[in-house]
Amino acid sequence: MKISATRAEVLNPLQSVIGVVERRQTMPILANVLLSARNNQLSITGTDLEVELVASSAANVQQAGDVTVPGRKLLDIFRALPEGVNVTLTTEGERVIVRAGRSRFTLSCLPAAEYPVVEEIHAQQTLTVPQPEFRRLIDKTHFSMAQQDVRYYLNGLLIETEGQSLRAVATDGHRLAICECTLEKPAKSPQQVIVPRKGVLELQRLLGSEGSIELAIGTNHIRAQIGDVRFTSKLIDGRFPEYSRVIPGTPSHAVVSDRELLRQALQRTAILSNEKYRGVRLTLKPDLLIVQAHNPEQEEAEDQVEVTYQGAEIEIGFNVTYLLDALAAVDGEKVQVGLGDANSSCLIRADATASARYVVMPMRL
Repeated sequence: MKISATRAEVLNPLQSVIGVVERRQTMPILANVLLSARNNQLSITGTDLEVELVASSAANVQQAGDVTVPGRKLLDIFRALPEGVNVTLTTEGERVIVRAGRSRFTLSCLPAAEYPVVEEIHAQQTLTVPQPEFRRLIDKTHFSMAQQDVRYYLNGLLIETEGQSLRAVATDGHRLAICECTLEKPAKSPQQVIVPRKGVLELQRLLGSEGSIELAIGTNHIRAQIGDVRFTSKLIDGRFPEYSRVIPGTPSHAVVSDRELLRQALQRTAILSNEKYRGVRLTLKPDLLIVQAHNPEQEEAEDQVEVTYQGAEIEIGFNVTYLLDALAAVDGEKVQVGLGDANSSCLIRADATASARYVVMPMRL
């Protein structure tokens, strides 16, 4: 293999894929990236066996070929080179020589044939989704995914197609986030897949604010083409809980509050909450919400927020972190909180027509 390119033509695709490349891997080849040069195009692939990223750019290919080189070292070299410099990469035996101006680097390489790549994902359906819409689905839900839960199917994000709806759902068993958008064309068939946590966070990093993405959903993989980057992730093999059961219908107590005032009151009260359980007590009275917290050191905090509420007095406990996460994700100046009794979960949304909804389970204080 022999190619010449500008620094940016190699650095940009390399930066796009490096997120899935770890320095210390159980398989040494996974610390490498795969360089493929042909038809005046350079493709760079990175993978951790769960998520694969392939980014392409133009290059002057003098001799086609494939090779794998240490990903982080190659990135550090290209970052350290001066802007605009022309670079040549040449394979010589089991080495790759990088030349730029007066600089010369020799990197060890491993056989490209041993590099694990996902060729075909056997897509059951392909969707075209505006990037801002798909990014919104992830932004509004990803924080509710579980982390290293033994219920492995909770350590990811459910992507669901149903008619003209594309839905994202995440839950860790204590809270749930759901957001949906409308597809231009109805989905070919109803389908549910669970994208693992790392894949979700990589997708979030790659998605921009303009253009569309091609989303191909298979039985074992999901693939997205985002500009010059192709993202492929394995899917979690498991059955996601029937989330619709835990979303309250029409709550018996409806509270409308200024979102920012409520968020600030919860943040202040949280300072003196129990560091482990993060519990706060909410007491609802007509047009008034009282937020209280205390901790094992016998310290206490209390705050009051004016709200729109007419109904009986109710007292209920919640994890304040879950409430704050939901409030941060709600759009608009006002927030609607639906409550049942002291043992019922609450429903948080901007209004009754909002496409994003948040459910938080109560806790005993």
